[in-house]
Amino acid sequence: MSDDRPNSRLPGFYRAPLDERRAELARQAGLAPEELPLFTSGGISPADADRIVENVVGVYALPLGLGLNFRINGVDRLIPMAVEEPSVIAAASNAARMARAGGGFQAEADESIMIAQVELRDVADATAASAAIETARAEIMQKADAAFPPLLQFGGGCRDVVVRALSNQRLVVHLHVDCRDAMGANMVNTMAEALAPRLAELAHGRVGLRILSNLADQRVVRATTRVPFSALAGGASPDQATVAGAALAQAIEEASRFAEDDPYRAATHNKGIMNGVDPVVIATGNDWRSIEAGAHAYAARDGQYRPLAIWRVEDGALTGRLEMPMALGTVGGTLVVHPGARLALRILGISRSRELAEVIASVGLAQNLAALKALAGEGIQRGHMALHRRAVGEK
Repeated sequence: MSDDRPNSRLPGFYRAPLDERRAELARQAGLAPEELPLFTSGGISPADADRIVENVVGVYALPLGLGLNFRINGVDRLIPMAVEEPSVIAAASNAARMARAGGGFQAEADESIMIAQVELRDVADATAASAAIETARAEIMQKADAAFPPLLQFGGGCRDVVVRALSNQRLVVHLHVDCRDAMGANMVNTMAEALAPRLAELAHGRVGLRILSNLADQRVVRATTRVPFSALAGGASPDQATVAGAALAQAIEEASRFAEDDPYRAATHNKGIMNGVDPVVIATGNDWRSIEAGAHAYAARDGQYRPLAIWRVEDGALTGRLEMPMALGTVGGTLVVHPGARLALRILGISRSRELAEVIASVGLAQNLAALKALAGEGIQRGHMALHRRAVGEK
């Protein structure tokens, strides 16, 4: 390539010996030879693990593979994915190849706004308390910023104060905080605890819980892709591929509408999305439990559990759209002490949390496409079980 960016289109990569795959990764991502041994140690030493969690007795590793063929916002990305389930990486890579024929994925992420919640109990007059807090909005925001001064140096800080009445005697105050490239849990928890006494005073109430919300609905990412009919089918003449692809696209739309109408199907539909999302979240040292909690809460935000991604046949192609919360960090937290997580970000070529969110949402959309294509066509088991038998050593 004319620039230093990687080429994610690597045909035959899965057939190459392991050492050759590592050498190709080092070449594509600009890794030094001494960095490659991280891939045999699980990315972290027991000594480092001992600094992260309690009662450490060792290190538990997951397979780390590369998602290939991804082009996201015009840039090729090699996607590190830590996952134990066979077929996930292969399926995502295959779907990304199909999407690549239509230009790949387009994605955009909101500002990195996290929500800190301060619960106020035994409020005598909820209306008067809400008005008092609204009047003191500027003071509250200033105090929130003062509780975590380093954030201001990076252009972050408290952006809004929202009061919600849960009952006549219970309020919850939301602090909307721009956490920049951090996930932000420690920041917003610090602010919530610092502000709680003043908020209780203003409301003439009693302090309840003070903690972030994992429903990060102010930190949403959106990804789209457009897959030509011919790319969906493949393996036939162009005309035949287009006809077969059109039929497959219609079947995928019908499968999407099933998830839109039925929460039982939507749960499995979204699990397929998280099959792509979680492995990248884990590989980059982020909190996948937070991402899962936020995703499923967001899916049920209107009172019925719904799919995070939908598919439609539009203008001669299959179009997919995904929207979900994505609270991630590229600084702080586990990244400080986890060499493997830092290396994963280098492989991605990413330093900004919003950019990471755009990549992960695109992988989730690709994984969803792969699952729906299999379900609408030959069924999910054929390809999955072939790779499962390989994993367990069956012939």
